[in-house]
Amino acid sequence: MKVWFITGASRGFGRLWAEAALRRGDKVAGTARNLTTLEPLVSEFGASFLPLQLDVTDRDAAFAAVKAAHDYFGRLDVVVNNAGFGHFGMVEEATEAEMRGQIETNVYGALWVTQAALPYMRAQHSGHIIQVSSISGITAFPMLGIYNASKFALEGMSQALALEVADFGIRVSIVEPGPFGTDWSGSSAVQSEPMEAYAAYRAQVQAARAERAKTILGDPKNTVTPILTLVDAENPPLRMFLGENMFKEAVADYGKRLTEWAQWQPVAALATRPNG
Repeated sequence: MKVWFITGASRGFGRLWAEAALRRGDKVAGTARNLTTLEPLVSEFGASFLPLQLDVTDRDAAFAAVKAAHDYFGRLDVVVNNAGFGHFGMVEEATEAEMRGQIETNVYGALWVTQAALPYMRAQHSGHIIQVSSISGITAFPMLGIYNASKFALEGMSQALALEVADFGIRVSIVEPGPFGTDWSGSSAVQSEPMEAYAAYRAQVQAARAERAKTILGDPKNTVTPILTLVDAENPPLRMFLGENMFKEAVADYGKRLTEWAQWQPVAALATRPNG
């Protein structure tokens, strides 16, 4: 039996994973901005589910929520930083408020919850932190530059964290979902005001994305088994893709990077050689 703390448990991946954990006998503390969205889980699972109201951008509230979960269940085994949203728009189109909002939720939100959980995990000398990133944390896409920035930041922070906490028996895994049929690109997303200068390119990008979704859009329910397998693994990986095609996209991107780095390495090497 494991005790989970899942942010963004009202819908999407967070809701599915909370339900799956509860159905197999685990305990779950789930957060949402609106507690009414969690009432069905309370009704079905009773004391095994602890609903917590939380806006992850509020650091004090995040620490209080994690403490409440630990006080209630007595331990924390799995922390899933799932709360987040997508931002759509060209980099030039993003406002300061939009950029700050994206980073506040997708990066700082995960940081606050992680910092709050670590003392408990260090004391019990065990724990597994799962950061929900995206294929957009591995490779970049047009019209997602601000979202890419948040997920690239989450990835770098989490990779360093994995090294820092390993000696405490704490594991960190970064989960990389591709396109799934959640509300990520729907009502929960933020859309920047479009600039006319990008109209033609925007149409191309949107058409390509729509075509791509026809072939690789996944069913969110299919992520349950991989996630349960991940949390039960004795030696979980630092990174794990969700979706068959995401690995192929990552390999293609990094293949291009390696080729370009090798091509320009003779030039790069000049920086370490004496002048002349």
